[in-house]
Amino acid sequence: MSLRKRLVDAFRKTLPPLSRTEREALESGTIGWDGELMSGHPDWNKLFKLNKPQLTADEQAFLDGPVEKLCAMMDSWQIQKDKDLPQPVWDFIKSEGFLGLEIPKEYGGKEFSSQAHSAIIMKLASRNMTGAVSVMIPNSVGPAALILAYGTKEQKDHYLPRLAKGEDIPCFALTTPEAGSDAGSISDTGIVCRNEKGEIGIKLNWEKRYITLGPVATLLGLAFKLEDPDNILGKGKSPGITVALVPRDAPGVEIGDRHDMMGLAFQNGPNKGTDVFLPLDAIVGGPEGAGQGWKMLMESLAVGRSLSLPAVSTSAAKFASVVTGAYSRVRKQFNTAIGRFEGVEEPLARMAGMTYMMNAARAATLQMVDEGERPAIPSAILKYHLTEGMRKVVNDAMDVHGGKGLSNGPSNLLSELQTFAPITITVEGANIMTRNLIIFGQGSVRAHPYVLKELEAASDPDPKSAFGKLRKVLTQHVGNGIRNTAKSLWYGITGGLGGRAPKDTDPEMKRYYKQIDRLAAAFALTGDTTLLTLGGGLKMKERTSARLGDVYSNLYLASCTLWHYEKQGRPKEDAALVHWACQHALAEAEKALDAALRNHPNKIAGRLLRPLTFPLGKRNLPPSDILDAKAADTLREPGPARTRMAEGLFMPKDEKFAIGKLEAAFAKAVATEPLEKKLALAVRAKKFNPGKTRDMQLDSAVKAGIITSDEQKLLQESDRLRREVIMVDSFPQPKPKENPQP
Repeated sequence: MSLRKRLVDAFRKTLPPLSRTEREALESGTIGWDGELMSGHPDWNKLFKLNKPQLTADEQAFLDGPVEKLCAMMDSWQIQKDKDLPQPVWDFIKSEGFLGLEIPKEYGGKEFSSQAHSAIIMKLASRNMTGAVSVMIPNSVGPAALILAYGTKEQKDHYLPRLAKGEDIPCFALTTPEAGSDAGSISDTGIVCRNEKGEIGIKLNWEKRYITLGPVATLLGLAFKLEDPDNILGKGKSPGITVALVPRDAPGVEIGDRHDMMGLAFQNGPNKGTDVFLPLDAIVGGPEGAGQGWKMLMESLAVGRSLSLPAVSTSAAKFASVVTGAYSRVRKQFNTAIGRFEGVEEPLARMAGMTYMMNAARAATLQMVDEGERPAIPSAILKYHLTEGMRKVVNDAMDVHGGKGLSNGPSNLLSELQTFAPITITVEGANIMTRNLIIFGQGSVRAHPYVLKELEAASDPDPKSAFGKLRKVLTQHVGNGIRNTAKSLWYGITGGLGGRAPKDTDPEMKRYYKQIDRLAAAFALTGDTTLLTLGGGLKMKERTSARLGDVYSNLYLASCTLWHYEKQGRPKEDAALVHWACQHALAEAEKALDAALRNHPNKIAGRLLRPLTFPLGKRNLPPSDILDAKAADTLREPGPARTRMAEGLFMPKDEKFAIGKLEAAFAKAVATEPLEKKLALAVRAKKFNPGKTRDMQLDSAVKAGIITSDEQKLLQESDRLRREVIMVDSFPQPKPKENPQP
């Protein structure tokens, strides 16, 4: 055996074994800014070349017209009680083209950008989650996207116009009772065979659950494992995971009852099929698409996961933040607006900063999609961190609202968000799996400048060719590692001296660019060392992978925050939010990196890396109390920052809507605050007798010349609105049962 072959074989043994589905997942999507961060020396020009997001006139008109009207048509409380959208709402969704947002105009769709698609889902989610989900599913990961990307001409011509008009309602059926996060292990089968007429087709048997829109769908996108015992298709006996288009009315299809998803009204349920026979052209892409299903799904998910859940999560965070900021000024305790207490100020700041960062990451990643990228790793980062961000922001909102948030009814603006949060955590790849296995686990291979090339070189069957390729790429890899070692040490000692920041950016923010540059080098060095020492064993060290994924994610979130701030024109009112988000993300990145080193499976590697990554200890502190106060002010004070926070939400002024009444109460509370202070000072100075009631106080103040009659009316109107806002819903007791059992 030649030396070259021995060396190649030895290298191959260090590599993790990859299944076909794992390889297809690694090869899906494109690499952009995520690759820059993984390299350890990010080129900021690669990020800042992305254009500022801009909607077209048609897209904006759709948001201002049909979307606004649809929001007004939906009554969340009634929808929750009825467990479905009203028929007029379903009809409006179909007739106005909500189910064909990105389908090209030639097929009857809107052909909107991903930014517009996300904006539509965001506004709908701020009014009603069931409406948002009912529009979201057909437009993201599902039959339409798969047909558009991979379908035959006949499939596009037949199905896309029907989907765009709502003549077909689609769902995508992947999850089975035995295969959830491990979707590649689905046991549903399709057998290539001939029917009694001698026609070649597929006999399908499946059992699915948790299928959103399944109970009302007329077209199922079905994932299954294709078997071809006689190799009729010429792709072997087991072509693999395949996706087919299954009409609801096909013989053998059984649509089950509904699941009750946390009491929410969106349609979700099981379905199954028994000996369902379909022609080969039911496969997405026709017979050529046989065995290509997992690749199709991974490519589609790289885009779809950037759209749907980030839009819903950001909408929920924005809405909860705006609502809570207003409520904190309206609600008083101890004669003080609760938003003035430091104990409330802290969660308000966290809500504002987290939401700004979430929206920035959403906008940047969508712009990548609109400019042709399929950001597989960033979409996983968004899926995990934005849904977790939603959960944290909504929890903070619930804490501030107290009993108001717990009492269900038409005036409760938070209960639906609180209930929906765990659903976002679970779907499209459970968050535990996404954090522990995907973000760094796949990112360290897919987005790495050299690892995937090394895998490809090692798979070359010719030892001489494999050795030549490996020598070249390993030389580059080692050189990059040396560079990152020096960079990490130098930047750690000097605080980022020499670190790069893009030209023509806000000087006030340049230190964050340098810290991202420094931590990217430290992260890349730690990641490479971890891959070297653990090799294929990294798969089993999920907590190490998760912590390194947290470093990676927070660097991505911080850089998107800076990009968003610059593309928005550096509004000075948002500076506190940018500082908060960057300081939070960088502190979290250092915390995760420190934990990864302290708990590194290879203790020697962990000890050797520490002086190279933290030569003078951690450098990034979380936001201070002073910064918290400034961030909280963006929610509890009216102004441009709060207006931008509310952008894209359904914010009617009509007081018949609970949010309209709250906003009116907030405006009056702000307007009357100087009058309240004037009254309090006059009472302390004993300038008038306040009496025992509020009405007596105001009457006496007018008579004493402390306030005018117009100011009295303003205070009374503020009192009315405050009282209505803080009240909670109550309902009649159910009638007692006759002859109750003891």
